[in-house]
Amino acid sequence: MPLTPDQLAEIEEQRSTPQPTLRAVSPGMEQHLYKAVPVLDHGFVRVIDYMGDDAAICQAARVSYGKGTKSVQNDEGLIRYLMRHWHSTPFEMCEIKLHVKLPVFVARQWIRHRTANVNEYSARYSILDREFYIPAPEHVNAQSVVNNQGRGGVLEGAEAARVLEILKADSNRCYDNYEKMISQEGQDGLARELARMNLPANVYTQWYWKVDLHNLFHFLRLRADAHAQYEIRVYAEAICAMVADWVPAAYGAFEDYRLGGATLSGRALDCMRRMLKGEEVTQETSGMSKGEWREFMEVLG
Repeated sequence: MPLTPDQLAEIEEQRSTPQPTLRAVSPGMEQHLYKAVPVLDHGFVRVIDYMGDDAAICQAARVSYGKGTKSVQNDEGLIRYLMRHWHSTPFEMCEIKLHVKLPVFVARQWIRHRTANVNEYSARYSILDREFYIPAPEHVNAQSVVNNQGRGGVLEGAEAARVLEILKADSNRCYDNYEKMISQEGQDGLARELARMNLPANVYTQWYWKVDLHNLFHFLRLRADAHAQYEIRVYAEAICAMVADWVPAAYGAFEDYRLGGATLSGRALDCMRRMLKGEEVTQETSGMSKGEWREFMEVLG
């Protein structure tokens, strides 16, 4: 179950008692507040709170006290300028706080982004639920032969079934032993902070994650990318949908310049200029390594 009955009751209570406010609000984000978006088999993402909107970004960039005579079109142009020229500070004026339920191995990738405030469910204090991420058959892949940290083709038939059975059996066996170790029936019971070491990395945890928009965009640029691991990418994609409604002008610029754009090296730019002049450029004459050349070709499509 993505949300517990207590969490659902809390959400319904919060949604049923809206409060008046004088602060700036984003109508798009208001529709996301407290709603849990399912991710993977047991996970979710939901917005707890947010601060700022597109206007707040422009206000900070202009260091003013209001919109003045600036039009929406001018605001969008300013935001695109800021994004295009990598001006980060105005985007830091917006913040978002998310409640995320995710597998531990995804959390360990996620926490590498050390620019947020995080408070995680404590397995020293509480007992983790018997909930594990088991991939769908279409996401059980072999190791990539060209990328040491990536996936290759999908495993099929008996091989896929064997892997999935191992994942399920090991997960439940580890949790059975976890329960046995912490049980106080006829024994003292092992401390929870020690017993948790026996749980697999696909067990689910939860946290509150608060981050400003500039650093959120950096997270999304990496994790919503097609090359990111599927299990974290689906969380990033769910967040992208929320951000697009929260700050549509900023997200549009981010989508154009970051998600849909590309950064080229000086050598790559030189190769493009030579190609535009009609010269035939190969990996051998480009000055690039094979890996650089392959990535350059992917950018060119």
